[in-house]
Amino acid sequence: MEEIYQQIAHCVEFGKINKISPYPPDMKGQDGADELTKYALDNGASPVDVLNRGLVTGMEKIGVKFRENKVFVPQVLMSAKAMNTAMQHLKPYFQSGAVKRKGTFIIGTVVGDLHDIGKNLVSMMVEGSGWEVIDLGTDVKAEKFINATKEHPGSVVGLSALLTTTMVNMEQIVKELHTQAPGTTILIGGAPVTDEFREKIGADFYSPDPQGAVEYLNRMVA
Repeated sequence: MEEIYQQIAHCVEFGKINKISPYPPDMKGQDGADELTKYALDNGASPVDVLNRGLVTGMEKIGVKFRENKVFVPQVLMSAKAMNTAMQHLKPYFQSGAVKRKGTFIIGTVVGDLHDIGKNLVSMMVEGSGWEVIDLGTDVKAEKFINATKEHPGSVVGLSALLTTTMVNMEQIVKELHTQAPGTTILIGGAPVTDEFREKIGADFYSPDPQGAVEYLNRMVA
């Protein structure tokens, strides 16, 4: 079964969704993450191992490549699509409690900002590492983040901004979260954001890339 896990990881890393998917060209006609995940589960593989040794491993590899500028957004999106397709086979195991999520991650682009590519990449990669993701979308006010933390106690919050003009709204949201949902861990990110700004507004963690956020979250539950 170890070889199947490696094949699943390879399919996720290179964005091979299923057998009929033409991408990547050198894997045309081969089984993808979809078929291999179903095969593994049908043949007695542990759902936890399929997740951790197959899907998570593949997403970690593409995340590191993205951080190192060895691949770009389209490749990451293909990997995420392969991972999401395979995850459909694991959903019943999450629902039954046979596979536990590492935790819940609430993410949104802050009020005034409609950009979502960076947020979506982080969402996909965090979900691919075994977390439940609650994506609040774009132009999200503090109240919506606060309500989400009340609905999902113990969750971690991620704030995204792509504009210097909306970046300042992070400060107000962090302040309100500290007041209304004390103890909530808050991550921030986006093109204009820096670790110096994180320190200034009192957030817990900043990463310039999605993989950094994934690694921080996984350290929290290690």
